[in-house]
Amino acid sequence: MTRVLEDFRGLWRLERMISHGDGTTARFEGRAAWAAAAEGAPTDLDCVETGTLILNGQSFEAERRFRWDDTLRVWFDDGRFFHQVPPEGGTAAHWCDPDQYDAAYDFSGWPGWCCTWRVRGPRKDYRMVSRYERISA
Repeated sequence: MTRVLEDFRGLWRLERMISHGDGTTARFEGRAAWAAAAEGAPTDLDCVETGTLILNGQSFEAERRFRWDDTLRVWFDDGRFFHQVPPEGGTAAHWCDPDQYDAAYDFSGWPGWCCTWRVRGPRKDYRMVSRYERISA
């Protein structure tokens, strides 16, 4: 089934596993909320991820923000374009010189879904799997 922006509106439980090329791992546990954007087009949604990052036995509070538009384009909070989410699931990519970011979106378990990023380059080498489960619309 094809996803549209309104499908994401609401609160989601977010669990993220990060596996680095050197064998170290990190985990993020928190929530992601898609809500009306504070600025921009009236149809845009801001996605705010908040939670705890567990790395090397230490916990840190963490937050990330993105803007999603009605065509499922995703923008960083500073306004730079990030990538296009494929509405039916599938792949996306982002070049962040000198590293390549490749994503796979899986909506087959909707309303739960998953996004896997594989990042490779001279500065970064990791695989990040994010799982989202709806809490409320």
